[in-house]
Amino acid sequence: MRKQAWVLMLLLVAVLVLSACGEKLTSSGKAQVVRVGVFKNVTHAAAYIALEKGYFAREWGNEVKIEVTAFDNGSDLSIAMATGDIDVGFVGPGPATTFFLKSKNYRVVSGSNNGGAVLVARNGSGINTVKDLVDKTIAIPSKGNTNEISLRMLLQQEGVSLGRGAESAHLIVRSPSDTLISFRQKEIDATLVPEPWGTQIEKAGLGKVVVDWKAIPPNNGDYPTVIMVASDKFIALHRDMVKGAIKANRDGIAFIQNSPEQAYDLINNQLKKYSGKGMDKGLIKASLSRLKLTTDVDVKVMEEMAKVSIDARYIKGINKEELDLSKFVDLSMLQEVENGR
Repeated sequence: MRKQAWVLMLLLVAVLVLSACGEKLTSSGKAQVVRVGVFKNVTHAAAYIALEKGYFAREWGNEVKIEVTAFDNGSDLSIAMATGDIDVGFVGPGPATTFFLKSKNYRVVSGSNNGGAVLVARNGSGINTVKDLVDKTIAIPSKGNTNEISLRMLLQQEGVSLGRGAESAHLIVRSPSDTLISFRQKEIDATLVPEPWGTQIEKAGLGKVVVDWKAIPPNNGDYPTVIMVASDKFIALHRDMVKGAIKANRDGIAFIQNSPEQAYDLINNQLKKYSGKGMDKGLIKASLSRLKLTTDVDVKVMEEMAKVSIDARYIKGINKEELDLSKFVDLSMLQEVENGR
């Protein structure tokens, strides 16, 4: 009798756990739906290729439905990750770290792109160097995002203060797609943006790149700008599917590196799909020349960037000396993929 009661209790617990998860599975035990988050810019090229070439479907199977949400900035995507609205996402390390330290329910599982951001000055603004940003208005895509962190580091290393008063550089938030209009209206003097927006401003004849991507801090442009994150729940229930996503991202990178001419049109297809408009092939090509596609993730560089967020008070309640992102970055699945497991 006791044995039967024990078995019944275990079954009840199992039912409650499954109900709490709310997980619907395919016949093969995979999730029926996987929700993927991306950005609407070229720095997410590897994810675009993986979607366009069907690499995710190849790894997960055709019975799995892939729902893609395209975000305008990293803060919105990170909030969606923290609140469980997406399972796998491609995002910048700045907002991803900030919201992880609040929710602690998702992990970095792979890199996707390093660099790809440039500092562009408006024609006629008188800006030729970083020091010329004093008393100028600089646009960033969103507060606390990776580009703002890089801008803060760039200003600091050049001895330019950031604030609202005189003798300081001034920040303003403008989405990258709005910077062209802001340049035309002379509302802003400069912007630090991810590609393709810097190249687009140049080609429109509205501004010039004054700090190219390889001189943007930290680590001379070789810092994570797009990382792949997965929710703890998705990792726990579908570790093999996370590894499949890592393979899809890796193969997307390899395709761009091995077949760049074919990649430009495929990337453009995804840009049309998620941003509503395409992009000149030459613009995509120029943009990709200003970034480094890689699955590598440098935790130390991410911690360096997070310390800037602490100083800016985007991350609160943590001392810089106590900061440890080792639990945020889980590259064990990436290593298994690289080892053929």
